[in-house]
Amino acid sequence: MDTDYVVEMRGISKFFPGIIANNQIDFQLRKGEIHALLGENGAGKSTLMSILFGSLRPDGGEIYIKGKKEQITSPNKAHDLGIGMVHQHFQLIDNFTVMENIMLGKEMTKGPFLDAQQARDRVIEISKFYGLNVDPGAKIEDITVGMQQRVEILKVLYRDADIIILDEPTAVLTPQEIEELMQILQNFAAEGKSVILITHKLKEIMQVADRVTILRQGQLIDTLEVADASEDRLAALMVGREVSFVVDKTPAQPEDMVLEVKDLWVKNARGLDAVKGLSLNLRAGEILGLAGVDGNGQAELLDAIAGLIKIDSGQILLKGQDVSHSTVRERREKGLSYIPADRQKFGQVANFTLADNYILKNYYEEPFCRHGFLQRDPIHQQAERLCGEFDVRSGRGIYSQAGQLSGGNQQKAIIAREFSLKPDLLLASQPTRGLDVGAIEYIHKRLVSLRDQGKAILLLSFELDEIMGLSDRIAVMYDGQITGFVDPREVSEEDLGLLMAGIKQKGAI
Repeated sequence: MDTDYVVEMRGISKFFPGIIANNQIDFQLRKGEIHALLGENGAGKSTLMSILFGSLRPDGGEIYIKGKKEQITSPNKAHDLGIGMVHQHFQLIDNFTVMENIMLGKEMTKGPFLDAQQARDRVIEISKFYGLNVDPGAKIEDITVGMQQRVEILKVLYRDADIIILDEPTAVLTPQEIEELMQILQNFAAEGKSVILITHKLKEIMQVADRVTILRQGQLIDTLEVADASEDRLAALMVGREVSFVVDKTPAQPEDMVLEVKDLWVKNARGLDAVKGLSLNLRAGEILGLAGVDGNGQAELLDAIAGLIKIDSGQILLKGQDVSHSTVRERREKGLSYIPADRQKFGQVANFTLADNYILKNYYEEPFCRHGFLQRDPIHQQAERLCGEFDVRSGRGIYSQAGQLSGGNQQKAIIAREFSLKPDLLLASQPTRGLDVGAIEYIHKRLVSLRDQGKAILLLSFELDEIMGLSDRIAVMYDGQITGFVDPREVSEEDLGLLMAGIKQKGAI
């Protein structure tokens, strides 16, 4: 037993019906290191860490914590051993304050009474020490996703964890929030805490990790020093083949006008103007990228075009027809599809099967419905085809509940459904968020192929290289307005960044 290891997992195996999630996996974590756990969607990363955290019981293998063999039978036992986990889907109560969420289950008391002041002081102290900058009095429903994640991290620190597991922590963060989180993780390591970072983002691994362990289809592939690795090598080990990071596409051949947005005004959930007199056009056979810092009206623009929120004034034309006040179904029947940014809230019904999620938008049409009755054979045939085509992996296949899939497989299933509707206009809001490099490469090819079939795509992404690589034109949004249209072949990332900050540049058209 190597006493340098604060965690040693030996020969860990875990089986689910029809799937080997972990097969004899060895994993070691040193004190004060950031150790990345890398793998495709469904490779077994979250399963392995759920075993370490006590959420799942292994079917084989042993776990040693700080040199001592342990049976981690529950998350409470993990907490007692100094292990904390920040899950991919946050476990917070929306109408509780930050403070109430952090204290829940570990309340400080003074005699028979809650000692809220002592708890508050401790939260503020931890928050300042690690640069988390969280307001203890704010309600969860009123703070950003990035701030909610910091609350989850604070919950872990409040419970005195010195081994911290983060499951896909950057999947829902903006680039600026990702930078801040990377700094926080480095602060942890400098203080002697040990961090396990579950991810498939290669740049982040190269930026902050000391070592990386790669899993593929439940098997351990290798453990490397990050200093000896490269993005290309890690991608090949993760996917099992060479991966191209360059989007392969020919110049666009724009045709008829598909989408016209004229002088659009839209309010956000708080009743403030989010889209302010915005106009844009999109033709068949082109991809228009929306670039901008999160919170500048992009989400409200896409929701308004999709019919999810009402517009105050202006016009939305789809293939020349005014759909400004049409229902969501009417817009879909006119050829609009939408990949939403929040797959949990708007992309799926978690307790429906995959097969039923695939027909959420056209269940009432033939061949899926006849004389008011669902037709199971065509529904299941379509589901099998889409799962195969988009490599959606799940334990029980098309009968799996959508909510039980990994985040990346949920995303692939939503994309498969929207593509199956054969749209004339596809609104794609962060379509590759939460996907590994192999899946991103495939989705990029599918988007370009859709464009080449003469379809129009409005793409919202916070990944600048994705916007630059996929878009034929880029519309830059700032403060609810478009500050300029640019050609991705003629603009640098630096100039694009300035436009996103609201600074008008030469070359903007």
